[in-house]
Amino acid sequence: MAVAAVISFYRCDGKALLPVKLTEIQENDMKRYILGATITAVAALTAPSAVLAQEQCGEVTITQMNWDSAAIVTSVSTFLMEQGYGCDVTVVPSDTTPAIASLAENNEPNIVTELWVNSAGDAYKKLIDAGKIEELTSVLDPGGVEGWWLPTYLVEAHPELATIEGVMANPELVGGMFNNCPDGWGCRTVNDNLIRALGLEESGVKVFNHGSGETLSTSMAAAYRSEKPWFGYYWGPTTPLGMFDMTSVDLGAYDEVVHSANQNADAPAPKVSSFPAAPVVTTVTKDFMESHPDITKLMSNVTFKTATMSQILAWKEENNASNEEAAVYFLKNNPDAWSGWINDSAKVKLSALLK
Repeated sequence: MAVAAVISFYRCDGKALLPVKLTEIQENDMKRYILGATITAVAALTAPSAVLAQEQCGEVTITQMNWDSAAIVTSVSTFLMEQGYGCDVTVVPSDTTPAIASLAENNEPNIVTELWVNSAGDAYKKLIDAGKIEELTSVLDPGGVEGWWLPTYLVEAHPELATIEGVMANPELVGGMFNNCPDGWGCRTVNDNLIRALGLEESGVKVFNHGSGETLSTSMAAAYRSEKPWFGYYWGPTTPLGMFDMTSVDLGAYDEVVHSANQNADAPAPKVSSFPAAPVVTTVTKDFMESHPDITKLMSNVTFKTATMSQILAWKEENNASNEEAAVYFLKNNPDAWSGWINDSAKVKLSALLK
């Protein structure tokens, strides 16, 4: 077997490894093919053992939610299942509501990754209570993050800005402006209530309500690259929080009752609470958990630091890469992380990547 030929003329393209003519590879795309080389080589080297293992693992269905971080989680998990455990994986494009409906009606798909519990609603809770599905792990640690942020260089220069009290006492140091969410976003309601509760505008900080998520992120990027002040709301995992070193302003303690009340646009007397981390989990059906203990154990271990996922998203943006290429990037650069997710048999199959 000529592994060099595979590395030179094949690329990683989802499940399929497609032959590529040398003339198709442009200079600015070459790094993508190089990134896929190790994955491709391992697939070729481990194919015989994977075929044998398929008889034990069989078919697996897994969601790919329609946002980038979820697609990367699914791509990484799919590779490990196929090449480490010999599974025949079918990726099911989905979103939160369709995934929950499919589980309720069809007991499929087997695995749901990056499920944001706060968005899943009562139907999800009913599936848990009925014992039809099981939560395996927090696939993002500590979860989805929200907050009011400043560039870290600003906080390092003015440590008093680390707290909201310090920001309000020095509005000129943050540019005298708070960058708020667009109208219609859930964060807009919470932010508006916090602004009222704090008396933010009375302190000298004007509120700028962005018209879109694009202008919100662009304002952060423009300020950061010019090393100017920027103060506003953002969330993660996201590309900007992976690209730019930002510090979350301390809004004080988290109060569940207060935060819940602040989600009501008509809250009569809003109070101040920090944002909680949103739980983001991987689930499996109860039937799959019982029939596939090895894969259940694997998916129980698959977890990404939220900051790490933001960095992967930033790499994807900076390199104009696909989600599959971002998954390859993670696998190649973080073997110490994911080698602890897999069992000894899978480590043998994937030994070329673990070196």
